[in-house]
Amino acid sequence: MKIKISVPATTANLGAGFDTFGLALNLFNEFIVEESSSIEIETSPKNDFLENPENNLFVQVLKRSCEYFGNEFHGVKLSQRNNVPVARGLGSSATAIVAAIMVSAFVNKKELTDKDFFNIAYEFEPHPDNLLPAWKGGFTIALKDKENTFYQKLDFPKEIKAVVAIPDFQLSTEEARKVLPEKIPLKDGIFNVQRASLFVSAVITKRFDLLKVAMDDKFHQPYRKKLIPGFDNVIKNALENGALGASLSGAGPTILALATESFDDIGKSMAEAFEKEGVKAEYKVLDINEEGAKIEVI
Repeated sequence: MKIKISVPATTANLGAGFDTFGLALNLFNEFIVEESSSIEIETSPKNDFLENPENNLFVQVLKRSCEYFGNEFHGVKLSQRNNVPVARGLGSSATAIVAAIMVSAFVNKKELTDKDFFNIAYEFEPHPDNLLPAWKGGFTIALKDKENTFYQKLDFPKEIKAVVAIPDFQLSTEEARKVLPEKIPLKDGIFNVQRASLFVSAVITKRFDLLKVAMDDKFHQPYRKKLIPGFDNVIKNALENGALGASLSGAGPTILALATESFDDIGKSMAEAFEKEGVKAEYKVLDINEEGAKIEVI
């Protein structure tokens, strides 16, 4: 039996919704899996690091998932097609985690409950704002409270597309978290609560004019932007060329703009701002993905 699973990229935070908001995008990593008595990994484009089973997150999560569901892991033949760039703030790790858990549940004929999913996933990625949209699709609001995860998926306006400017350097989430302060001023907390609330309201009521203000942030972007050359100018160019709002995508270094028109103008201007800092960058215009991860027998 050969199984194929496609998992969407995600963008998290969306400005003020730090560790809370997540959005799935129509850019997919694909994992094609066959039973095997050994571990064989093929990647496209070729990635020697990921072809080592010790480094491959999908394989590691698959092993743990089989163990969780009460079956011994013997091996796998994996063809991994990576369209989501690694360590760029677009949820590449979440795609591997979601894919492996879903494959394991499918093969072991187990219904994948929220409890089972999070029990496994949190061993590898403690943030539901990335995991949930990769699994369920769409716009999600999530929080983890002790042993419980609470979340809600909301309809996202179909008129809006995501323009992502992806610079040619990696930034690990761990590195991006190290620059964050342990405490923030009360006024910054109020600033973010107001804007995160406004963002949800703007999405529900389609008040797109509110998104510019709603996607501002004082929790993480003022600290992380020091790791990203040209950050302020990338945001500025996006807004001046028609973006409704713009923010860091996840932990970065990718920068996200939301728009209903002028997509290429926005993307080109963002890439140009990076390039003025000596950083090569590409941009992609992506629809919002509402379906989430899909699995099929091929």
